[in-house]
Amino acid sequence: MRILSVNVGRAVDADWAGNLRRTAIDKRKIEGRIAVRENGLAGDERADVANHGHPDQAVYAYAREDYDWWEPIMGRDLRDGQFGENLTTSGADVTGAVLGERWRVGTAVLEVTAPRIPCVVFRNWLDERGWVKRFTDANRTGAYFRVVEQGELGAGDEIEVLYRPSNGVTIAESFRAYHGDRDLMLRILDLPGHSDKWDRIAERVLGDRSGVVAT
Repeated sequence: MRILSVNVGRAVDADWAGNLRRTAIDKRKIEGRIAVRENGLAGDERADVANHGHPDQAVYAYAREDYDWWEPIMGRDLRDGQFGENLTTSGADVTGAVLGERWRVGTAVLEVTAPRIPCVVFRNWLDERGWVKRFTDANRTGAYFRVVEQGELGAGDEIEVLYRPSNGVTIAESFRAYHGDRDLMLRILDLPGHSDKWDRIAERVLGDRSGVVAT
């Protein structure tokens, strides 16, 4: 398992980028090694800090194998970074990673926190009809990470799994929890150190936990 490409982007104005009309989804491959800081990769910007500025979304990874799965379906070539990820991986089952799983990449340590939730900016960026539903149905979301130990990394670095919770919930399962699977949501809430964003999502999925989901 290794990092195939490291990608960063700058925030730019774009009329198609939702209500904010500003986005940094266009991530481009960079050469050399790059610092990994508490809030993400050096030189990588976020336009929508309200939705993408949480420390548990510091780094986003997507698997080259999932791009290869999408290409014949979409009928187009997909370059590394096209889905807005910071790390394009090779040989890693990113969506099969477990919440709380820790990776050493270069000298940095990253911890899996959440799946990517598709939005209107992602849809408009790719200009794909029905993209949010298609991406959701495929459940090949990639994974967000928090930075546990700062360091540096670069393309070609191996991915070493330092820790994988034995009772964990995979990224694919957590995506189902986000979309209403109550049992999986309860399992996430039982995980020590889970992102506080899951507590807010659970309010929608579980309601008051008396069996009635809030609307």
